[in-house]
Amino acid sequence: MIPARYAATRFPYKLMQPLGDKTVIRQTYGNTVATGLFDAVYVVTDHEIIFNEIVKNGGKAIMSLHPHESGSDRIAEAVAAMDADVVLNVQGDEPFVKKETLRRLLEAFEDDNVQVASLMKKFTDSSLISNPNYVKVVVDKYNDSLLFSRAVIPYQRDETIAVDHFEHIGVYAFRKQALIQFTLWPPAITEQVEKLEQLRYLENGIRIRMVETTEASVKIDVPDDLPIAEAYLKNLIV
Repeated sequence: MIPARYAATRFPYKLMQPLGDKTVIRQTYGNTVATGLFDAVYVVTDHEIIFNEIVKNGGKAIMSLHPHESGSDRIAEAVAAMDADVVLNVQGDEPFVKKETLRRLLEAFEDDNVQVASLMKKFTDSSLISNPNYVKVVVDKYNDSLLFSRAVIPYQRDETIAVDHFEHIGVYAFRKQALIQFTLWPPAITEQVEKLEQLRYLENGIRIRMVETTEASVKIDVPDDLPIAEAYLKNLIV
């Protein structure tokens, strides 16, 4: 499931921006389908422009029936009546999904205790750690999440101790029931403050199993990200 909100706050209409010979949302949809990992792939959107963009080009899309604050809420509405066990959420603004990464994410559910899983990547550019557009995550020794934040976590109070910082990559997988339960909880205080929906799980006692990846994350959050994505796409084609 690919949640696709039309009027994004930091970069309005970004999913309909051209990226190569397609729009951003079509690149994301096509690359997700091409992994061959899923029984079905849908774009779930709040706007007929995105809906039509996918459907007229042979894809599958679902119009949301109600307004939603988060992508998880949007997906939960769409899958409520579907016969599904595990649902994977690919963000519409992360067009370069990789098959091996998604396969490893799905494998996390071989552990029956895992209800939600997501991706993280070690920061290699220290200048990005303090950038609030890059969400950080701290995990325990089992790679279950302890905290997500736009702030720098962990804060390196003792600079003599080496510590890795991890970026949260916004790709999730859920057991369907955990996703439905998410929608029944009120938004968490930390979720509202940070604008990070995953904090609702933590506030309700559900850890998120984090799968480490070394794949570069190319997301389109703000207008300056689009030329970076264009350059990345050209390198893929070459």
